[in-house]
Amino acid sequence: MASKLQARLPYFILVVLTLLVDRWTKSIIHSNFGLNQSVSVIDGLFDITYVRNTGVAFGIFNSFSSPAKSLMLSLFTLMAAAIVILYSLRSPARNRLLQGALSLILGGALGNLYDRVNYGYVIDFVEIYFRSYHWPAFNVADSAISTGVVLLALEILRHEAPRPA
Repeated sequence: MASKLQARLPYFILVVLTLLVDRWTKSIIHSNFGLNQSVSVIDGLFDITYVRNTGVAFGIFNSFSSPAKSLMLSLFTLMAAAIVILYSLRSPARNRLLQGALSLILGGALGNLYDRVNYGYVIDFVEIYFRSYHWPAFNVADSAISTGVVLLALEILRHEAPRPA
């Protein structure tokens, strides 16, 4: 039993580190920036801009208005987190790519869930743009989730059975 827990310890640490870095960066933004305040990091490409996202990743469903929206999104996130945990526990700990991907997804989901439960919105602050094109603002948790999804897709593609010709 102890060896099974030891095998999963690095993934647990990755979840916790992802959550801590997300909370740390968001607390800096929340404490030091006014809403919609922006500071240019790389002129014409990258700003730090404090925005409140009441939707999901990258502002999806931001315009949807309902008193129950925050609760529904929180419940959805909790269900997704439970699925990720169950899938992780049922998969071999030695599959580092899969476990790392799931850890990033879980850490990111928990980071955004923390915001949604405590504030009713998610703190976003990374703004990437070029000329008139602006990518929706995001945060460390969104980056972790996106990276985890890409790694998960690579893992799936890596193990996909070859198709007969």
